[in-house]
Amino acid sequence: MHHAVVNGLSIAYQRAGDGPPLVLLHGFSLDSRSWRPQIELLTSQFTILAWDAPGAGRSQDPPPTYAIGDWADALAGVLDAAGIQRAHVLGLSWGGLLAQECYRRYPSRVASLILAGTYAGWTGSLTAGVAEQRLNGALANASLRGDQFVKSYLPGMFGDAPSDDVQTEVGAIMADFHPIGFRLMATALARADTRALLQTIDVPTLLVWGDADKRSPLGVAEAMRDAIPGARLEVLAGAGHLSNLERPTEFNAIVQRFCRSLSRW
Repeated sequence: MHHAVVNGLSIAYQRAGDGPPLVLLHGFSLDSRSWRPQIELLTSQFTILAWDAPGAGRSQDPPPTYAIGDWADALAGVLDAAGIQRAHVLGLSWGGLLAQECYRRYPSRVASLILAGTYAGWTGSLTAGVAEQRLNGALANASLRGDQFVKSYLPGMFGDAPSDDVQTEVGAIMADFHPIGFRLMATALARADTRALLQTIDVPTLLVWGDADKRSPLGVAEAMRDAIPGARLEVLAGAGHLSNLERPTEFNAIVQRFCRSLSRW
């Protein structure tokens, strides 16, 4: 685990492998450990950087005014510290919203986008009413004990038949959630509407979705694919929200094929 100090915050990140840089951005109740199968299996092809966002994992909690643009700035600082100028950026769920914001603020640093089980913000992909309902639930759940938090959120992360091992693995990560970071990330997701941004994306973009995703249904992916010029959608049958953990072999193969297909950065 490495640490970088960016704008006064200590930020933890994992770095491994050799090859084109691939940045992994986790979801709002998780941290870099949720990318274990990618860190273990893709390092022969890529230089992997997986961070703990401020407010998650081993990183410091941000101030209460933190917004999605602040996380994007923090990520740029971590990339500077790691000596990475340009990368493929893979974001899952909340991490996919962050990937979009990174493209908005730092387009020259994004070689491609891989958006998995994400949203154009909850407002942009669901409806304002659903976004408000989810946010109110998240703000209330942020005060739960770790085991209670896991019981509330874990069932919605998978398809209908996840393995016991992957449920145990994700539950252990979720139990370590940061209440402050979780509240701020949920607020960012609820308020965001990136539909106008999607139409301006001009780097190669891949969408990876499980067709059993309970949190971000496949219709969200189809709308995002249609909005992003030239975007492609790959669907993992039977997989839920955390398709990278539920179907790691297929997920990794999709990522490898996509990145290898890009002859120029």
